[in-house]
Amino acid sequence: MKFIFPPLYEEDGESCNNTGDSGTGSLSTVPEQGEEENGAEGKTTEPVRFGWVTGVMIRCMLNIWGVILFLRLSWITSQAGILLTWVIILMSVLVTSISSLSVSAIATNGRVSSGGGYFMISRTLGPEMGGPIGMVFSFANALGCALNTVGFSESVRDLLVEYNAVMVDEINDVRIVGTITVTVLLLISLAGMEWESKTQVLFFLVLMVTFANYFVGTFIPATPQKQSKGFFGYRVEIFVENLLPDWRGSEGNFFQMFAIFFPSAIGILAGANISGDLKDPQTAIPKGTIMAIFSTTMSYLLISITAGACVLRDASGNLNDSLPVNYSGPCEGLGCKLGWNFTKCEQSQSCSFGLSNSFGPLITAGLFAASLSSALAFLVSAPKVFQCLCRDNIYPYIGFFGKGYGKNDEPLRAYILTYFIALAFILIAQLNVIAPLISNFFLCSYALINFSCFHASITNSPGWRPSFKYYSKWTALFGSIISVVLMFLLTWWAALITFGIILFLFGYVTYKKPEVNWGSSVQAGTYNMALSYSVSLSSVADHVKNFRPQCLVLTGPPNLRPALVDFVGSFTKNVSLMICGDILMDDDKSVISQRNTDKLVKWLNRRKVRSFYTPFKGDSLREGASHLLQAAGLGKMKPNTLVMGFKTNWQECSPSSVENYVNTIYDTFDSNYGVCILRMMDGLDITEELQCEGVCAWNIRTVFQNKQGKKNIDVYWISDDGGLTLLVPYLLTRRKRWRRSKVRVFVIGQQQTKEDERTEMMVLLRRFRLDVHDVIVITDSERPPFSKNEHTRVFRDSIAGFRLREGQQAEGPAHQERTEGPWKISDKQMDAFRLKSERKVRLNEIIRRNSKHAALVLVSVPVPQGGCPSSLYMAWLDALSCGLHCPILLIRGNQQNVLTFYCQ
Repeated sequence: MKFIFPPLYEEDGESCNNTGDSGTGSLSTVPEQGEEENGAEGKTTEPVRFGWVTGVMIRCMLNIWGVILFLRLSWITSQAGILLTWVIILMSVLVTSISSLSVSAIATNGRVSSGGGYFMISRTLGPEMGGPIGMVFSFANALGCALNTVGFSESVRDLLVEYNAVMVDEINDVRIVGTITVTVLLLISLAGMEWESKTQVLFFLVLMVTFANYFVGTFIPATPQKQSKGFFGYRVEIFVENLLPDWRGSEGNFFQMFAIFFPSAIGILAGANISGDLKDPQTAIPKGTIMAIFSTTMSYLLISITAGACVLRDASGNLNDSLPVNYSGPCEGLGCKLGWNFTKCEQSQSCSFGLSNSFGPLITAGLFAASLSSALAFLVSAPKVFQCLCRDNIYPYIGFFGKGYGKNDEPLRAYILTYFIALAFILIAQLNVIAPLISNFFLCSYALINFSCFHASITNSPGWRPSFKYYSKWTALFGSIISVVLMFLLTWWAALITFGIILFLFGYVTYKKPEVNWGSSVQAGTYNMALSYSVSLSSVADHVKNFRPQCLVLTGPPNLRPALVDFVGSFTKNVSLMICGDILMDDDKSVISQRNTDKLVKWLNRRKVRSFYTPFKGDSLREGASHLLQAAGLGKMKPNTLVMGFKTNWQECSPSSVENYVNTIYDTFDSNYGVCILRMMDGLDITEELQCEGVCAWNIRTVFQNKQGKKNIDVYWISDDGGLTLLVPYLLTRRKRWRRSKVRVFVIGQQQTKEDERTEMMVLLRRFRLDVHDVIVITDSERPPFSKNEHTRVFRDSIAGFRLREGQQAEGPAHQERTEGPWKISDKQMDAFRLKSERKVRLNEIIRRNSKHAALVLVSVPVPQGGCPSSLYMAWLDALSCGLHCPILLIRGNQQNVLTFYCQ
């Protein structure tokens, strides 16, 4: 039996190795190990894959042995001295070594696809951080190509000057040579990874010969020509002289030297950047990267100390400056003890040779090999990383560059883009200008790689199981912090620009919320915080000042009742809990499935409604609502208010359905929950509209998505319910769409004390700090409704079908009918509740008279009465809310105080 487990970093088949343009696909369609099938011949073509030596170690070593080694290391040694040069080297290695350990841990926590550092960061920290760093990292690699190409061009320019073969001038010659060089490197890259790898091996062999030649040359006795240029072989006095710093010029300080040197250590991701072309990335990346860092560190340390022990800081290169045997004239400096008088050029600062001036490239062939190999590696890395970013569809308009060609899925379009970016910076033709910029970009990348490792470790996610164990979350955090600190110490303005770009790109991804799920450590961290805060909240006693209407909304499928969802979301978003409950009856063909749940959650998210969705199988509305009220939520984050839509078809549906609906309201009151019932003139369910017009559910707009202007929110506070009736309109007016609306509060009072009652109510509402525009005292609510009023007749007609005609039946059949139909209204019950019924109709007359132009009306829900049939109670709700064109909310709290004017 064969078990196939999906790779950790490729959830839902999302992989940067996908050969299509969209960057999406399924595991069954992604070729194993990058195989492509030849449709004409039916054969499979194996792409080129590299092991840890040629694919990672050699590539990283070549990238680290860049132009800085041959053109700037000796100059840095002369400026900073041997001791501080070692400090600079070891500081750089410390940052890169910690970063390499973090890279190794991330790389061994699942199969790594192509994309290198971007892939690791994005799959660990998510698209919000991965997207920005992918863009910056790709750009940094393009800058790295420009840096090494300029270094190569400077050396060629120096040769042209030496042989009097300058083409235009020194600056333009660098530009011309650089343009030609990067074009040739582009052609090698376009030829494919196989040719690029062979070229890198050739460069590596040249460098090995170069180093052997250099170290052997330091032991060969110096000729007079070499001595005139400052080289004397190993001398203790030269070593002591060069041990301490000798800062010169405007660039003469420690951090400037560090900024110039650091790009020589940034090549540790050269192997990881082509992770998609490695045979076994999980083994190759840790082994090859660490070996490359160790080897190159030793070479840098040895070259700096040997150069400092063999070469003077200043020399003229003039054979005539040698001292005769018995010379007694003026002579200053160490050169005098060695038989040479370089005093004149030292004092005039016109020395052409020596460590501080132009020690010259150690070996020209090595310089060429190092600079060209690094430039080629960067030119290959940038498109590979950018291709993965393009295929993830995080940013718009860049998918064009993600298309791959050939058996290795080469990003030819991204190669061309990288070429033009590198060419633009090559035209600057200033090595010391480009180096600090690239330092900041790579330090930012290392900071995020280390933070990714730290964050993945600190969240204690069960999915974080790297096979590489030689790392620590605290060293990763230290590496992240020190990288950020160095960014500002090196070039503060470049650091600000870098972070500005990162924040802008981060903000865009956060706003757009790309539909990807990579199981990032951010998700794990969010879960940990939510769990911790929920548990902590459970031990805190409730306080009236912290009351929030936490709503269980019986929406059914939320996309079928968007107005109900939008309304509740208007006063709960970023304030309190909202749960959309969907009760699936036994006669409903719907079933609870993850697919349906995910679809409805996606609908809520696209509508920008912060709500949970909870489906529940139940025999009836009453049973489902009861179970949801008891089980929904977590700890203190549980519903305290039930929100429903008004049952507009209550007269046409089965009486048992009405009984079920009203009993749900009764049970909610009995359970000490608040109740809200929303009614709209056109109803809430849009199922028929969707079916008839074929309108997309995403595009349905409701009145609650519109700006309400200066319309009124009228609150008919008929009885004290703890303050929920007043709190909801206050929360609504905090929203942008309702901000200009004016809240009017209507209360029941007497004509004789009308003004006093209004004043008292205004004072009370001010003490509650509620922004109420006006208080209106209703004094005629006790009057009976107009007998000829149409709504009085409508009320009677609405309950006519539920009347129990006892006078027309014998006692036995009438009793049996009452037992079988508890919703029936007897004559006795009708007489007992006649006054209450008339008051509901009368209140509706008052509401229609005062609130016909309101944006929203809130009315206190009648308290359920013992012995009141469900049909009569339903008729009361109908009578209260009928005849209005605006939305009306029937609302009542659970008598728990939700408002206070005290500070504690």
